[in-house]
Amino acid sequence: MRSTGILRSWNDERGFGFIAPTHGGAELFVHISAFPRDGSRPAVGETLSYELGRGKDGKPQAVNVVRSAVGRAPPQTSPRPQNRSWLGRGLVLCLVVAVSVWGYGRFQASTHRRQLESLPPAAAEPFAAPQPTSTAEPSFRCDGRTHCSQMTSCAEATWFINHCPGTQMDGNHDGVPCERQWCTGPGAR
Repeated sequence: MRSTGILRSWNDERGFGFIAPTHGGAELFVHISAFPRDGSRPAVGETLSYELGRGKDGKPQAVNVVRSAVGRAPPQTSPRPQNRSWLGRGLVLCLVVAVSVWGYGRFQASTHRRQLESLPPAAAEPFAAPQPTSTAEPSFRCDGRTHCSQMTSCAEATWFINHCPGTQMDGNHDGVPCERQWCTGPGAR
């Protein structure tokens, strides 16, 4: 059974107050949870309709409170258009797909770049076989090769240890590279 009363006091920080019933009697406790969740706050002096219930402590309190000035709050609806055009949805979908493809391409490019950066210098640069020339100066170039197994002649190995940094072809540091493989014998140089 519903009763009416006037909100005599309200503590907004703690979320409770007291209702003075219109039919008389002791003031009745009311908690904020008994009010509809419409976003408005209770105001002292307003008329309320309520049902009598019991609190956690077993004492009587007001439940299912309706503010007489406000009444029951209508259900909240979001103001969004009901009829969206297929063209608008299609454009949004195309935009999402385009951004996804662009992002995936950037990801692939950065992955490929990281893979190339992690390779040793000899693998990162294409191998160029030395071209035989008729001039006295050989046409070798520093291309990242550092070991005897990567050379094709004693002349090439000798040029590499004299002109390229980081070579590992002269184990005994006597100036003669690849002594076991290319530069053996008296006329090897």
